[in-house]
Amino acid sequence: MSTDVSGMIECRPLARIWEEGDEDAVWHATIDLSLLNTGNAYDALACLFGIHNSFGFRPLSEDRGLPQDASDGLRDAFNAWGGPEDARGTTWISWAELAAADWDATDRSGTRTRTAVAGAGTHWAPVWDVMRTLSELHGPEQVRLVVWFD
Repeated sequence: MSTDVSGMIECRPLARIWEEGDEDAVWHATIDLSLLNTGNAYDALACLFGIHNSFGFRPLSEDRGLPQDASDGLRDAFNAWGGPEDARGTTWISWAELAAADWDATDRSGTRTRTAVAGAGTHWAPVWDVMRTLSELHGPEQVRLVVWFD
C-alpha cells in the first residue's frame, strides 16, 4: 500500500499590514494540495518531510504537528480526512524556510539532491509557484504548507 500526502497551503494576508499578533491577522486556507501536486515519490517525501526516509535525507520539516493557529478551513479538511487518529507525519513548513533551504543537499548516497527530487522540475513545482506568489504578496513568513500522510 502506498503512502499518500494530503494538505493545504495557508496564508496570513493581514499580518503584513497589521502585525502577526493582531486579531485580524489570522491564517486562511488557500488551496488544497491535491489541486497542485499529484505525486507521492518517496524520495521527495523523504527530503521534505522525513516520510519513508530510507534515502537518508535530512528532512526540511518533520513531525511538527498541526499548527496551533491553523485556519478553520485547514482544520475542517484535516478532520474530514480523519484527523489525528488517521493522519501520521503531520507537519508544516513556511515559504521562508523553503526559500532558505539548501536545495543542493544530497541523500546519504550523495546521488539525489533536493532539487532533483522535489525542486522546480518535479511535481512539486506548482506548489512552490503558488507559495512563491503568495509570499511576494504577503511575505514569506506568512505562507506555509501543512501536510499529513496516510
